[in-house]
Formats: sequence, structure tokens, C-alpha cells
Amino acid sequence: MREKVEEALAKIRPSLQADGGDVELCEVTEDGVVKVKLTGACCGCPMAEMTLKMGIERTLKQLVPEVKKVETV
Repeated sequence: MREKVEEALAKIRPSLQADGGDVELCEVTEDGVVKVKLTGACCGCPMAEMTLKMGIERTLKQLVPEVKKVETV
């Protein structure tokens, strides 16, 4: 599942990088929780939580149905 998540993040990454940020995959648990770290401009951005839930989590769930939740570390 980690490879599928990496491929999905590669599709999301360009839009984050366009705004000066990025996302780094930290862990994928067996129960479908993906742990990521927002970096660059995303780190500390007031919209980071919305980016995480409405952008990253939604896209990952669509592309990798085994994903249950996305969290930041």
C-alpha cells in the first residue's frame, strides 16, 4: 500500500510545490492511516489543515481506497 500512496502523493505534490510547500510521507499503518509531514510554505500555514483534509486526504482516499485517514506528524 505504501507504493500506491507514494504514487498518489506524486500527483498531489506539484500543486503544493507551486505554492512553495511540499508533503513528505512518514508512515503508512496497517489499519490504513497515512502519516505525512507538510514542509516548506505548508508548514505553519493557516490553511494547512484544510489542505490536509480537503486536498491530500480526499485525493488519497480516491486513489487508494485502503486509506482510512491522513494525519500530520
